[in-house]
Amino acid sequence: MEFLYEYGMFLAKAVTFVVAIIAIIVAITSAAMKQGGKKGELEITDLSEQYADIEEDFIHHLLSKEELKEKEKQDKKDAKIKAKEDKKAAKTKSTDDDKETPARLFVVDFKGSIDAKEVSSLREEISAILTVATPKDEVFIRLESGGGMVHGYGLAASQLDRIRQHNIPLTASVDKVAASGGYMMACVADKIISAPFAILGSIGVIAQVPNFNKLLKKNDIDYEQFTAGEFKRTVTMFGENTDKGREKFVEELEETHVLFKEFVSEHRPSLDVAKVATGEHWFGLKAKELGLVDNIQTSDDYLQAASKEQKVISVKYATKKGLAEKFSKAASLSIENVIGKIWQNNRIFPS
Repeated sequence: MEFLYEYGMFLAKAVTFVVAIIAIIVAITSAAMKQGGKKGELEITDLSEQYADIEEDFIHHLLSKEELKEKEKQDKKDAKIKAKEDKKAAKTKSTDDDKETPARLFVVDFKGSIDAKEVSSLREEISAILTVATPKDEVFIRLESGGGMVHGYGLAASQLDRIRQHNIPLTASVDKVAASGGYMMACVADKIISAPFAILGSIGVIAQVPNFNKLLKKNDIDYEQFTAGEFKRTVTMFGENTDKGREKFVEELEETHVLFKEFVSEHRPSLDVAKVATGEHWFGLKAKELGLVDNIQTSDDYLQAASKEQKVISVKYATKKGLAEKFSKAASLSIENVIGKIWQNNRIFPS
């Protein structure tokens, strides 16, 4: 009887535990489904204020008490003078738009993956900017991408071209890399700036297709593929490729390369495309010599200098992550941290 009692208690605890786990899973799934229908939202950040706050905080740490008091007195005087000027300006308000609204610099970021899926956020950001921007404003994009799929980066470049079509100046900044599809986007801009050792160029097209046909034959496995149209499929991963199919595939790559070169030439007519469209890439300093970029400068330098004269505004379209995605990200970060620690320990204390 004592055994049955203990077994019953154990079974009750086990059932309670399982029910609790199921309830948690159901709650997470329900919350994730509710969040799944929510769209992203725009995050607007005044970078000018951030730069001003940093400068103010830093000055306060550098000044002595006496100097700080003197500065506070001067700031109050300046504030009164500015208030009077603003009041006076309000009375004699001009209908001239240029006097009413100072020029603004809108900042967007694009860190592209192979399929350029980030273009969905870029589309929202540019659409939002175009609702308020005027030709006296400027759009500044911080680009970071090694390229990827042609159609994805073609669409991303077209999104940037919308800015040009509205006669709004566009500046592209490359701090790390803008190669292949990344450079396709950059060349749309009126001006390209680059860090000295950023990687640019790679105006070329590449395709790599593994073929397992010999392995399948070795294991007596047949692979059948049915198509309608002579070149519906040129090369395949599992079938036996033909010379004719390979020639057609290379021909398609060449056609894509021609379109890429024409696109770059159209947007940067002063560039010697024949010289740089070899698939090679260059660091920023050499890229400037070749005409791939206009100035050597980091995005930080550009924005900090611009904040002295313009209102610098960051525009970011962020989508809310579901609980499942948050959990998976947390798990992947934990695994990365563990692997990083193991790697670091092995590196410092080799066995």
